[in-house]
Amino acid sequence: MARVQPRRRRVLVVDDDPATVDWLKMVIEQAAVDPPFDVRSAGLGRTGLAVFDEWRPDIVLLDLLLPDGDGMDVLKLMKERAPGAEVIVISGQGTIARALDAGQAGAFFFVEKSQLDPAGIVGILERAARQVDERVTHEELRAKLRDPDGMGAVIGQSQVMRELFELVDAVAPSNANVLIQGENGTGKELIANALHQRSPRAAGPFIKINCAAIPKDLIESELFGYKKGAFTGANADKVGLLELAEGGALMLDEIGEMPAYLQTKLLRVLQEREYRPIGSERFVKVDFRLICATNIDLDAALADGRLREDLYFRINTIQLRVPPLRERTEDIPLLCDWFVEKFARRHQKSVRGVSPAAYHLLIRSRWPGNVRELENAMERAVLVTRSSEIQPGDLPDSLRASTADDTFAIPAHRTLAEIERMAILQTLERTNWNKQEAAQILGLYRPTLYNKMRRHGIVARDQRRRTVPAVGEA
Repeated sequence: MARVQPRRRRVLVVDDDPATVDWLKMVIEQAAVDPPFDVRSAGLGRTGLAVFDEWRPDIVLLDLLLPDGDGMDVLKLMKERAPGAEVIVISGQGTIARALDAGQAGAFFFVEKSQLDPAGIVGILERAARQVDERVTHEELRAKLRDPDGMGAVIGQSQVMRELFELVDAVAPSNANVLIQGENGTGKELIANALHQRSPRAAGPFIKINCAAIPKDLIESELFGYKKGAFTGANADKVGLLELAEGGALMLDEIGEMPAYLQTKLLRVLQEREYRPIGSERFVKVDFRLICATNIDLDAALADGRLREDLYFRINTIQLRVPPLRERTEDIPLLCDWFVEKFARRHQKSVRGVSPAAYHLLIRSRWPGNVRELENAMERAVLVTRSSEIQPGDLPDSLRASTADDTFAIPAHRTLAEIERMAILQTLERTNWNKQEAAQILGLYRPTLYNKMRRHGIVARDQRRRTVPAVGEA
């Protein structure tokens, strides 16, 4: 499946100093970012507004001292016309009052001209571009949630989730059996819903049964149905779920909890596409797509006999792994914003978002309950907060306790360089090697973090070789 190339980000520079404009354009155009930036410039406020209206840039670098007026007025007009554009204010008169005024007018960042440096300006642009991307993603997600053919309530923009979405798109049109594997709370049922909604069988029924929620001696009668009088208590005919799924799909959640003898019967149904209800003499022809889900270790289940190997190979035509939340921490802000909006509306609370300090705790948590646990935590926070933003104290006690002792201890007899290397490594590990989040926690621009990683010989986990020992290893 061909990947769509990301759109180049548009940057407009509004400044009357030709030397500053030329330097900024050179730095931005030569920045080692993917996708690269497109840059245009204007020397007057009115010219900048004309280019802004016509070109619709994602980011604006705006000088406040312009020959034809106050840049603050230009900033306000830009935010009125396109609230989604991020404006970075640059000024030779960097007072606190001006910075506050710019922030209140909607500026993304305020920086003095004397403090401009290539790495710093590129880092700020990357942060602004991510803000633009996240806002676009929010709108796309809302559109998908309104679109019955969309990915439904599955929310994520991390690389692992984008790859999962691509795989769902690729396999949904087929009739192939699908096995969805993932921990509790990761959203396996949501992925199954998306598969069915995007398949040619979407107009048919989607029948679901949780094998762990039904007593083992009742699963067979639920699946296969029975005739009146087949056993004590069978006072009327019952149509089985296999038959009810005709023309649609059947989801067997927690397939590893199905008794072994029933796994054999299910295998025969998949092979012959017919079965006989309990106590019946007639065979029922069936046409359904099977989607199974499990949270167990498949290798261990096969080894100890909980899952029959022949059934496993039959149901595992396509395997989809839903990653745990700790492997996609970059999705946490997006998920939090979605849940805050959802629960603020449900409970009629005026909560707009999550504070940076609360985000710090949320991202450092290991989330054993995954997205379901995060959802519960955000609903609780929306209910108890007295602020317009969720604060650390609004989060569950267990969440704050789990991250309270996750501190960096400075070892004795280490050089400053060794301590810096250890701090970077620990932060990368805590963020699951999400360099963007690690840089924010460390208070560094991302290019600066990359430079420090190169200086200390730190490479990504999947590229590591045991040729360079870590600090503290013999």
